[in-house]
Amino acid sequence: MADSGTRTLISQAQLQRGRGKYIYWTLLTVVVLGFTLVFLGPLYWMVTGALKSGQEIAQTPPTLWPHDPQLQNYADAWNNLDLAKLMFNTFYYAAGAVFFQLVFDTAAAYALSKLRPVLGNVILGLMLATLMIPAMVLIVPQYVTAIDLPFMHVNLLDSPWAIWLPLVANAFNIFLLKRFFDSIPEDLIAAAQVDGASPLRTLWSIILPMSRPILGVVSIFAVTAVWKDFLWPKLVMPSPETRTLSVGIYAFSGGTPQNVVIAASVIAAVPTVIIFLLFQRNIMSGLTTGSLKG
Repeated sequence: MADSGTRTLISQAQLQRGRGKYIYWTLLTVVVLGFTLVFLGPLYWMVTGALKSGQEIAQTPPTLWPHDPQLQNYADAWNNLDLAKLMFNTFYYAAGAVFFQLVFDTAAAYALSKLRPVLGNVILGLMLATLMIPAMVLIVPQYVTAIDLPFMHVNLLDSPWAIWLPLVANAFNIFLLKRFFDSIPEDLIAAAQVDGASPLRTLWSIILPMSRPILGVVSIFAVTAVWKDFLWPKLVMPSPETRTLSVGIYAFSGGTPQNVVIAASVIAAVPTVIIFLLFQRNIMSGLTTGSLKG
C-alpha cells in the first residue's frame, strides 16, 4: 500500500488510471529525450567531428556519422598543438587552485561558523554580495592588480599566482563550507575544548575528517573553474610556455585544420568528464549533506 502521507504533483490514483498513466509516461519520455538531445547533441557532434576529414566537416548539410573515420586526427592534435605541455600547465594551475582554496576558504568558513568573530555576519554578507557582481566587471581591476601587485609592486604576468590569487577568495565556496560546518553539532566542539584542544586542533582533528564530502566538492569546483576558464588565462598568460589548454588550442586554431582543432577539444574535455563520472556521487552527497545526528 502506498504511503498516503507522501504528496506529489500527480496522485497515485491518477497514475493508475489508463489515460492518466499513458499521458504521464509520454510527457516524461518526451522531456527526458529532449533534454538528453540538448545536452548530448553538442558532445556527439564534437566527438564525431573529430573523426571527419576537413572536407566532410565543412560540407553542408553535415553528416551524422563520418564516412571514413580518421583516428589520425587525434594524434595530429596531440603532436601539432603540443597538448602534453598545455595539459601539464592546466593540471599544475588546477592543483594549486585546489590547495589554496582548501586552505584559505576552509579557514575562513571555520572562523565564520565556529569561532564567530565580531561582525562575522556582516563580513559574510559582504562576501555574498560579491556574487551579484558580473565576472566581466572585475576583469579590468584584476588585471591592473596582476600587472602591479599593490604594496609589493610585482608583475604577476606569466606567473601561476595570477591564476591562483583571484581564485582563493571564493565567496560561494566559503558559504558552502560554512553551511556544512554549521551542521556539525556544537557538542563535539565543546567536548574538544574541554579536552584542551585549540581551535586549530579542533579544525584538524574533528571538523576536517567530517567534512570530506564538501571538501571534495570544493576541490572539483576549483579544478573545473581552472580547466574551463579562457579569458583570464589568455590575459595573464601571454607566453606560449605558460598557456592553459583552452588558450593554447585557441592560439593554434588559426593555422590548424578544423577537424584537428575539434579533436584537440575532445582530448581537453576528457579529463573533466572522467572526474565527473568518478566523483558524481561525492558531488551530490557533498551538496545535499546538511545535517548530522548528534
